[in-house]
Amino acid sequence: QVELVESGGGLVQAGGSLRLSCVASGFTFSEYSMKWYRQAPGKEREFVAGSGSSASGHSTFYGDFVKGRFTISRDNAKNTVYLQMNSLKPEDTAVYYCNAKELLFSQVYQYWGHGTQVTVSS
Repeated sequence: QVELVESGGGLVQAGGSLRLSCVASGFTFSEYSMKWYRQAPGKEREFVAGSGSSASGHSTFYGDFVKGRFTISRDNAKNTVYLQMNSLKPEDTAVYYCNAKELLFSQVYQYWGHGTQVTVSS
């Protein structure tokens, strides 16, 4: 059974930092690209950061708005992906979701976590 469990969200003041974690189970973690998305109230879910699969050397990529403030990393031994968020702004307030995705023989396998709330106060 596939499971993605996010943690680390909370309330922080503007300029502060948070580290989100997503623990995965039920699939071969290293073979999946792992991404963070977020969704603010009344807005569409948007891409935050990604770590490619082992086939890509776990390359990292970010949404344009990140501008060096966030860092994604992964520990394959722990089946965990992290999102270090620094210099947080009120507009970063959202529910942050972990996503796992693999393309295998033209079949997409994709899973989502339930999200963790991040609230940044001004």
